[in-house]
Amino acid sequence: MSHYYTDNTEMHHNRKEIPFRFLGINYVFTTDAGVFSKDRPDYGSEVLLESFAKHRDGTEERILDLGCGYGLISVVASKITGKNVTAIDINPRAVELTLENKDKNQASVTAVVSDGIQTDLMFDTVITNPPIRAGKEVVYRFFTEACEHLLPNGSLWVVIRKQQGAKSAMTKLETLFGNCEVVTRDKGYYILRCRKNRLSEAEC
Repeated sequence: MSHYYTDNTEMHHNRKEIPFRFLGINYVFTTDAGVFSKDRPDYGSEVLLESFAKHRDGTEERILDLGCGYGLISVVASKITGKNVTAIDINPRAVELTLENKDKNQASVTAVVSDGIQTDLMFDTVITNPPIRAGKEVVYRFFTEACEHLLPNGSLWVVIRKQQGAKSAMTKLETLFGNCEVVTRDKGYYILRCRKNRLSEAEC
């Protein structure tokens, strides 16, 4: 069976356009079969973007969307910050859609196919709505790789539902970063922020 967190290029297409309004701006995203939340914008991603827009510190120059799907977070984060966002996903169809959607919405996004962070680039901010269905091992690898590729004082933003392991994820993040802040709780979704503080005992 094909999943959104795999290379499912051979899956039949079922393309559609879905609207999304955020902070007074109207977006349109093309989605397709085989990508995450293809029928409507994911509520967790929306809560993550709302929290990021409200609580970011304005120092975000180099931004990574880890597991970008069809590019909702990448595109909106680019518009919020005015910066280029690097977007990566293991699913070639998702990356193709992200590139299409960044053009459709006039955002600055560089999207590449990658199983995790396979680059020497370092970032000020990593944002992720991790692929929970891929399992804890994959999700925690995302956390570790994000920590490894953050610059000093950089931040990791994560959305995860309480019933899908938010508490254990916080424990893992505390181990990696030495800190983990719950920025927002909304309908069972937790928005977590970790800082790679020079003074913390980060293990990455």
